[in-house]
Amino acid sequence: MTPISLLFLFAVALTFGLALKRMSPAQRKRPLIVGLITLLVGGLLFLAATHRLYLLGVLLAALLPWARRLLPLLIRFLPSLLSRGRSGKASGATGHTSRVQSALLDMELEHDSGVMHGTVLAGPYEGKTLADLEEQEFLDLLDYCRQRDSDSARLLETYLDKRFGDRWRKDDHDTQQDNQHKDSPQNSGAMTDADAYDILGLEPGADRDAIIQAHRRLMQKAHPDRGGSDWLAARINAARSHLLED
Repeated sequence: MTPISLLFLFAVALTFGLALKRMSPAQRKRPLIVGLITLLVGGLLFLAATHRLYLLGVLLAALLPWARRLLPLLIRFLPSLLSRGRSGKASGATGHTSRVQSALLDMELEHDSGVMHGTVLAGPYEGKTLADLEEQEFLDLLDYCRQRDSDSARLLETYLDKRFGDRWRKDDHDTQQDNQHKDSPQNSGAMTDADAYDILGLEPGADRDAIIQAHRRLMQKAHPDRGGSDWLAARINAARSHLLED
């Protein structure tokens, strides 16, 4: 392999790694799987083109002793792994995520766990994921959002409540917080079909039953009585009403 080829592969790997870093954990799964499959197929094609497929046999022969040790463990634990998978499906695990985007933030909510992930779209921490921010950076970002976009401020407050509970409010010195964001989220702009489907975590064209089920499932995670927020619950209700036209 020439130095130019190695440099090209390094550039591709670096670009792929930086792209993954900007994604939330929920977003990384599919690109990682595609990347691994592409790497495997590319490796096999390279070996075939250079008449080195025999190296694959050498590698398998080297791994054979390890396979003999791992196979009994796999056989031992396979039934429990399968039963966990079946129980996850029975409990209603969906793997779906909801996406809510404001002018300054892009947020995702995992339906199964209720965990939120977010990325800063603009401002002093543009491009950073919320998981990488420190406490003071959160407060700085919240102050920035409050000055420029009330929806972004409410969305960030929802994330902070989900992640830290009420602890973060002890360091929040904005005494006007309770009076700044009383406007209804529906009045912040017309909701589109795409927005509504993203919020409910559905594909465009989902039927009425799917919309109702997604709304019910999300409200179990986002309702204020269950540790959610009024703002996020209102957005979910607005998405349901928009799609069902009620």
